[in-house]
Amino acid sequence: MELEYNTVRPHLRLTEYGRNIQKMINHAIEEEDREKRNIIARAIIAVMGQLNPHLRDVHDFTHKLWDHLFIISDFKLDVDSPYPKPSKETLTETPEKINYPRKDIKYLHYGKNIELMISKAIKMENGSEKDALIEVIANLMKKFYVNFNRENVTDEIIFEQLEKLSKGEIKPGNLRLTNVQDLVARTVNAGLTKKKNLGTKPMTGKTQKKKY
Repeated sequence: MELEYNTVRPHLRLTEYGRNIQKMINHAIEEEDREKRNIIARAIIAVMGQLNPHLRDVHDFTHKLWDHLFIISDFKLDVDSPYPKPSKETLTETPEKINYPRKDIKYLHYGKNIELMISKAIKMENGSEKDALIEVIANLMKKFYVNFNRENVTDEIIFEQLEKLSKGEIKPGNLRLTNVQDLVARTVNAGLTKKKNLGTKPMTGKTQKKKY
């Protein structure tokens, strides 16, 4: 018996169904009697469903199996499907290009969300709620600045950049921000808490020996 290598076998269009399904579908294509082709097609659909039980959680499970049947047959199988037969063109046509929103960000280390928060603060009426939001924005800016630049930053720099981002609409005045050490400590503690919740322990200089 001569060995048959995959390199010389016909290309599998959907490898997850395997070569036997491909052969069954090829047999169905060659069947001249339409009624027999329909019976064979329904039998193949049943086997395909058993081979891929994870698809049962997919919406329109059976519809997807029939689509796969036609794809594997290279759309040559002529049977009565309970669903509209897909066309080869719909699979090969290039999807529409989604244009990425190109918006200039003045300070990349702050990101677009800070600018959106500033825009919201500008529209708010003067009062304690607006002042609280401005304080949150300024502290976030300070935290991002330290994380990005890895150096100390003065409140005056944050106030200056906040005023520029708001186009002069926000003037922090006598606002007092959290000091850098506390911002860094909060970031470190948040990281340790996350590791603890994930079941990991921070690395230490000493390696503990296991007791058996």
